[in-house]
Amino acid sequence: MQTALIVLAVVVVLALVGGLWFYAGHRKGEVPPEVGPHRPTSADDVLLTSPGEREGEAAAGTATLERPESIPGRMQRLRARLAGSGGFGRAVLSVMSRGDLTEADWEEIEDTLLASDLGLDVTTELMDNLRTQAKVLDTTDPGAIRGVLREQLLSLVDPTMDRSLNLERPVPAGSWNAADGTPAAAVLMVGVNGTGKTTTCGKLARVLVAEDKTVVMGAADTFRAAAAEQLGTWGERVGVDVVRSVREGADPASVAYDAAREAARTGVDVVLVDTAGRLQNKAGLMDELGKIKRVMEKVAPVGEILLVLDATTGQNGMRQAQVFSEAVGVTGIVLTKMDGTAKGGIVVTVQRELGVPVKLVGLGEGADDLAPFDPEGFVDALLG
Repeated sequence: MQTALIVLAVVVVLALVGGLWFYAGHRKGEVPPEVGPHRPTSADDVLLTSPGEREGEAAAGTATLERPESIPGRMQRLRARLAGSGGFGRAVLSVMSRGDLTEADWEEIEDTLLASDLGLDVTTELMDNLRTQAKVLDTTDPGAIRGVLREQLLSLVDPTMDRSLNLERPVPAGSWNAADGTPAAAVLMVGVNGTGKTTTCGKLARVLVAEDKTVVMGAADTFRAAAAEQLGTWGERVGVDVVRSVREGADPASVAYDAAREAARTGVDVVLVDTAGRLQNKAGLMDELGKIKRVMEKVAPVGEILLVLDATTGQNGMRQAQVFSEAVGVTGIVLTKMDGTAKGGIVVTVQRELGVPVKLVGLGEGADDLAPFDPEGFVDALLG
């Protein structure tokens, strides 16, 4: 009898210990860290957020992914929207069609061009060409005048510039271990706060998905927790993973490096890295961007550095472009908020000053309101 009681007591104790262990394990989380919604990818608290796996969403099931709009559809719709917003070309065309232009008419044309953010040098060049062509044509025919103006504007926008994104897989860095995967094409997004940089990064991911590219995004703007959340939302909608930090103010270069490494490990085509637009001072921001680029290139060279500019900032945007270009070597421009201005001259100015093409343009707040820049479509839209 005594032996039976002892055995029973042991069984009870084991059952209690087992129950406590099971409870404690579930209190820590039912899903092990290595397969949970956030998988660590470095020692710097950098985590991977997968679509449909954000905190609190695991039980909701896999969300239906969106299919972004095709590139031809975007370009057609955005050209129509740009044409509807007006443009300086239409105003100049209206004056030139009057015939027998007086000095007052030419001054009106000059004022219109200057107000369009073309800049003094470009305006002077265009005015000289228009005056010469007006004498040669000696006509008030709107069609002929429109042809001349179109030719001059198209020349300024320069359709010969290569506006394609460099999305070829780069040659791995010498120190990169081939066993860790094949590096993806790397795109670094830079620009000051307020230009729509993080939103543009998310929209660019949609452009790439529409072209059947696989993508990983890196939230290297660690000074704004909202930036990482924003990227996570964009990524979730189209099935794109996001590498981010769990703590605000973490090393941005570490996040960027881990994004490049994760892209190589998973074999995706492109890694997009969003960066901060503001630090304590301009020198600090530029040093940080330089560091991010250097660290990413421990995996492979960065093929594209896209500067996001607000088209409504005009010549101020030009100064921003120069600073960023000197710091990290910008390869292309993304102009946002083109729907908020009828100017458009910033396209010409920024290309002339930097020798760098405008590669993408944003018109509107819609998820698919970003498309490759089309010089001829742009000029035709300006002329109406």
